[in-house]
Amino acid sequence: MGKRGDALRAEVLDFLRRADAPLSAYDILGKLRESNPKTAPTTVYRTLNSLTEQALVHRLESINAYVLCQNSEPGHEAILSICDDCGTVEETVAPEVHKTMAKAMGKSGFLPSRHVVEVHGTCSECMPENLNS
Repeated sequence: MGKRGDALRAEVLDFLRRADAPLSAYDILGKLRESNPKTAPTTVYRTLNSLTEQALVHRLESINAYVLCQNSEPGHEAILSICDDCGTVEETVAPEVHKTMAKAMGKSGFLPSRHVVEVHGTCSECMPENLNS
């Protein structure tokens, strides 16, 4: 990637770092167009794909949005907990879960190329008081 690509990646990472909730590609496009009105959607998608491939960003498949990766361990396979009330996302690394899933899929001859584990629910901050203890 050239200088513009590097600057764009840094800008997208900064948007995700400062966000209170996951951002869609079009949320990011809107922010980018504030400083460069001619930014195309394909540019944003290419940038997000690159950041996802480098494990700097996670794509939340169930809500078609993106979050900054919270784990610095390269090659990790995350479980993403998504709060349906406030939108926060927590990342947990549990390699044993992914190994169990791959083993189960392998029994039928299926070879997974990647795992996406997303769990929707309510975070501890949004949990009603009587259920939080």
